[in-house]
This record gives sequence, structure tokens and C-alpha cells, in this order.
Amino acid sequence: MRPFGSPEQLERRRIKAIELLGLGKQPVEVARAVGVDRRSVRRWQAAYRGNGEEALKAKPAPGRPPKLTPTELDALREGLLEGAKTAGYPTDLWTCPRVADLVLNRFGVSYHVDHIGRLLHSLGFSPQKP
Repeated sequence: MRPFGSPEQLERRRIKAIELLGLGKQPVEVARAVGVDRRSVRRWQAAYRGNGEEALKAKPAPGRPPKLTPTELDALREGLLEGAKTAGYPTDLWTCPRVADLVLNRFGVSYHVDHIGRLLHSLGFSPQKP
């Protein structure tokens, strides 16, 4: 299971662990200080000995790349804030199917309607009763 945190946060944790080891701390103490198992500290130490700081670098987060770029997400947020009437709908109520249509028409990207709620949540929107 992947540990919690961004790749950069995990990298900082590994670097801190190696720094503490360099100060003479025991792996068990270091593990407690950075909140991991002692075996992780020993694994990082071995990797550091073998490949130096390169072994501690952040790795890209796994998973499928997003369909919309950050610029497109900002444009979507602005479009949603302008209102559904501005987008050509008879009422100002945004529904998941309407948002899916907006994304398809503006960006040529197709999302399943069930995914739109997660997309909206990532943009800072929450479901509301009409």
C-alpha cells in the first residue's frame, strides 16, 4: 500500500531520516521520529548507501494521467461559476449530465456522469439541494 502524502512529502521524510541517521540516531529512533516502520528506515539507508541522494528522490505518483490539464480545469471552474444559463441551459442548475456535456463541448473530453461528482469535488464544489 502506498504511504500517505505527496511524492515530495515522502521524499522529505526519507531525507530527514537519512539526516537523523547521520547524526548517530538508531534506526528505531529515526523510525519513531518520522512515523514509519524501522524496516523502511533500513531500506532507505541501504538505498542511500548504494545510490546516494538519487535513491531518495520523489517518484511520480502512479495512476492514469488526468484527462484535463490544470489550465482546462481552471477554465471549467470559471465556466461553472458563470452559470448554466450562460452555457445555454434553460435554468441555472448544474447537474452532472450538464457538466459532462460542458466538458465534452468545451474540451472534447468525455467523462462518465458518475465521475463528474469527483471532478467537481476536486474543483472545490460540493453538492447542493436546488
